[in-house]
Amino acid sequence: MRRLILATALAFSLPASADERFEATLAGHALMPAATMVLPPADAPRQLLVSGRFVGPGNQRVDAIGSLPGMTGTGRPTGIARPLVGQPYQGISGIKPVPGAAGEYWLIADNGFGNRRNSGDAMLMIHRVRPDWRSGQVALLETIFLSDPERQVPFRIANETTEARYLTGHDFDPESLQPVGDGFWIGDEFGPFLIHLDRQGRVRRVVETRLEGEVIRSPDHPSLQVPASPTAGVPFRVRRSGGFEGMALSPDGSHLYPMIEQPLFTAAGQPEGAFIRILEFNLARGEWTGRSLRFQLAPGAVAIGDFNFIDANRAMVIERDGGEGDAALACPQGQRRPDCFANPARVKRVTLIDLSQTDAEGFVRKIGHLDLLAIRDPEGLARQHGDRAPDAPRDRFSFPFVTIESVARVDDEHIVMANDNNLPGSAGRFLTRADDNEMILLRVPEFLQAR
Repeated sequence: MRRLILATALAFSLPASADERFEATLAGHALMPAATMVLPPADAPRQLLVSGRFVGPGNQRVDAIGSLPGMTGTGRPTGIARPLVGQPYQGISGIKPVPGAAGEYWLIADNGFGNRRNSGDAMLMIHRVRPDWRSGQVALLETIFLSDPERQVPFRIANETTEARYLTGHDFDPESLQPVGDGFWIGDEFGPFLIHLDRQGRVRRVVETRLEGEVIRSPDHPSLQVPASPTAGVPFRVRRSGGFEGMALSPDGSHLYPMIEQPLFTAAGQPEGAFIRILEFNLARGEWTGRSLRFQLAPGAVAIGDFNFIDANRAMVIERDGGEGDAALACPQGQRRPDCFANPARVKRVTLIDLSQTDAEGFVRKIGHLDLLAIRDPEGLARQHGDRAPDAPRDRFSFPFVTIESVARVDDEHIVMANDNNLPGSAGRFLTRADDNEMILLRVPEFLQAR
């Protein structure tokens, strides 16, 4: 695949964007309730029986269970309060079908409660699940807790002095997942890092990120610190919460293609542009190739959510804005109230690209997209619609979440998707109720065949 990209990059001069829209039809909808919890392993530190102690003002510890009400970023209550008893199933940030097990999926859970400072008691997990599209339920078949017993992580972790050394949201922010023959590779936002795990979730290697020969870091990289002078800057090019969000594995298994979530900064500290970098990592050599491609964001989109191949050259990318909720229930401009969406969802799409066709600047060709705010539902398969306009068409379904971070091909006609519910800080389905983790099966044969 790498040779094909290089050859065609010189031969084509194509526009980076296309605006052909393909229809998506709901074929299944399954829910994992927001307050779903799992117990930590028996050998985990006892304090991990409770999570979410550090989410209050100043990240000071709060021990009283349920004493910190969940709120959205625009001030709407979500109905779930922290600290929580147990570890939240939480925010699905990556999905891949389980090889050889039809109907089962690997899911990577988010880092915990949104940032490094408040997630030191949130354990990092990979789940194996089976959604039942008929009943609308999701069976949890297995949970793998990430750990570093062989001390492969080169910096201090939250559980540094324990024997099992379970990893938490203080250590990494896993956002993408690729199962491989000897375990998993995950993409992290904090470093950003690539992390190799064995089948039991134990770290085998942590890889620094290089772009054009330079190590690039986010402000949450463990080597960075606040300078002694308030006028001194801290050098970084990756935005906070803007590291590796999607990560595709070439179908031949030879290369990883991690994708930065948001536009980078230049070395001078200015925004690089309204595009996203796709990097290339050679798995056999265990090193960056030095090559990168560019993905042009759609108007109104501010970030990507996931990235997965559907064949040797074509791949799907989630594009999204920072809004949530039905735009028909938008608050009057400038107002933030519990009965309306102050920043509703307007751009939520899956874009099909061809990595073998790039223009002179390295921008990949866009083939077309699906609009996740206008999914057809002629059979009424939606389990819930949430709060939306009274005159909303009954045969339409939307995925109006602030963070939609999982998409993968199922077969020649279907794709599967899931949302990150940012427990308990997102409420895009209902105005004042924390979002569930939702999985949807979409029938999109024309989209998957487009070239």
